[in-house]
Amino acid sequence: MYQAKDFIETAEGLIFAIVESNLENNTVLCFLRYVNHQGQWQKQSTQQANQLLADKYPQYLYYSAIKDAHLHGVKTTAIIKHHRAQQRLTTLQQQSQLDVIEKDLFALAQLFEQQGLAIQTIGVTGSLLIGAQNSQSDIDLVFYQRSQFQQARQIIEQLIATNDLQVLSHADWQDSFQRRDCELTLNEYIWHEQRKYNKALFNGRKFDISLLSKSQTSATAKKKGSQQITVQIIDDSQAFDYPAIFKIQHPRIKSIICYTATYNGQAFKGEWIEARGLIEQLSNGEQHLIIGSSREASGEYIKVITPHH
Repeated sequence: MYQAKDFIETAEGLIFAIVESNLENNTVLCFLRYVNHQGQWQKQSTQQANQLLADKYPQYLYYSAIKDAHLHGVKTTAIIKHHRAQQRLTTLQQQSQLDVIEKDLFALAQLFEQQGLAIQTIGVTGSLLIGAQNSQSDIDLVFYQRSQFQQARQIIEQLIATNDLQVLSHADWQDSFQRRDCELTLNEYIWHEQRKYNKALFNGRKFDISLLSKSQTSATAKKKGSQQITVQIIDDSQAFDYPAIFKIQHPRIKSIICYTATYNGQAFKGEWIEARGLIEQLSNGEQHLIIGSSREASGEYIKVITPHH
């Protein structure tokens, strides 16, 4: 079972992050993240990844007819190793020697456990999943149940209040903002992020939590060009899902579906937002606004214009 946030490895020394849990024509939909260079895993930017595949491995450039999107795709037969986020914590527990980040990971997991969170099912993704972390690496945790993820958010909020966890410094926010390369101003970005309680500092190290739920759609979609809308959120229960879904009050567009972490949890029920993305028409006639049609989601955004008090 291939799950989003897992990694897959090919014989050429390429590691792809899975972006969709459903297979399409025996192909895993994914995006190239790491390349093995002289025995070291090197992280790739979107541009580097696309360029490398175009130059050397065009077989992994993939057009998804279901999503009407260009991304990367690896046939299941080309996979030599499946790195499972959900098993990583257990695997690390069996290691006799842990590095400084792995120690932080376990100490953080214990802190969550002390607050009543069951940690056995928490996944670990990012560089820690493949052992490519360095001393500056972040910790990326994945939750597979919405209730557990929301519990973790509450714990983060509480532990920030007691100073067991710390909020990101301005420099951390700036760094995060630059990496995200999004359409918001720095101040807008920070304002939206600070109310999500899905990231914090532990022992001076940044960590974040994400939710992987099973709400992915398999209906065939066609992209209809971009649109900007101003609407009210009527249901935010799936706002932190992957993809995030915001149900909205709109005559034609049923919901906003967001594939980029930048805008996960971006708005809450009752709030008015401005959003820009690509209109997607499903085979059943339904329309959605898609945010994150590319990894950087340039020209696409969600921002709150009247906060809910």
